[in-house]
Amino acid sequence: MSDLPNFVSINEEGPREGFQIEPGPISTADKIKLINALSETGLKNIQACSFVNPRLVPGWADAEAVVEGFTAAEGIKYTGLYFNGNGLDRAMKYQGKLTLSGSISLTASEGFTKKNLNRSHAENVAAMKRQASLHLDNKINVNRIGIMAAFGCNYQGDITPEVVINTLKDGMTIAEETGSEITVFSLADTMGWAAPHRIERVIGEVRSQWPEMEISLHLHDTRGLAVANAYAGLKMGIRSFDTTVGGLGGCPFAGQPKAAGNICTEELVLLCEELGIETGVDLDALIEVGRLAEDIVGHQLPGELIHAGSLDAFRRNIEQ
Repeated sequence: MSDLPNFVSINEEGPREGFQIEPGPISTADKIKLINALSETGLKNIQACSFVNPRLVPGWADAEAVVEGFTAAEGIKYTGLYFNGNGLDRAMKYQGKLTLSGSISLTASEGFTKKNLNRSHAENVAAMKRQASLHLDNKINVNRIGIMAAFGCNYQGDITPEVVINTLKDGMTIAEETGSEITVFSLADTMGWAAPHRIERVIGEVRSQWPEMEISLHLHDTRGLAVANAYAGLKMGIRSFDTTVGGLGGCPFAGQPKAAGNICTEELVLLCEELGIETGVDLDALIEVGRLAEDIVGHQLPGELIHAGSLDAFRRNIEQ
């Protein structure tokens, strides 16, 4: 049964997700330019950078310079990604310009946990407990549990809903033990294994356990099903999505270096517009930012609207 939301919140991850995987160096100035341009589109949530080990992710060795350089617009929440105490320390230097909140990040695939973090699941659970406590000690709320590889994994194959449920239970145990108040579950199709029926089944199973919990989707377009999966989520009332402008990015540890990145922000906005769902985003302005992103990286991005334009732009031309 369809239960479309009236409004969808978009978390734009293009700068962080995109520039972590680009093989060629992207200048600090270009990163700043993209963030500033995104700030003019109506987006309210922008993940601006990644405070990770520059040896592992050299594309974000300049995280501090980027945060210092971009112009924060009023009413927009800018965030940074980090996985450990060192990353948190780096991010906290910019608290105020960046909005800091904690997340318990687990993976439904132990194979990917080892590949991505060089930890077993048990080791990652212990690390996330320490991480949650560290946030709370610094008076930073921990309100989210994120599950990577929630629909399948290149290293472990199909992931059942039962495994996702058990992984979420591990996260809720961490929350209970640390005193974290969880309000959101984020389910990530990290390697593009989801299809609409899997989206429906996993969300249905999660809601059967936690009917009041907000669910957010992080979808990759690895196999071209991201928009179909987003539609499946929308029909189940999902109202929060992670996206990347132009389809920037991808996971550097997924074992598919040429795979497409996240669902394109423009494509999700277009889908919502055609369904009568508000996003607060100026689609034509966003498409121009997608073109800017393509110029910055110097190669074609997966986003189709960069080249096709919006439907409303054509409608306006036809009416003239």
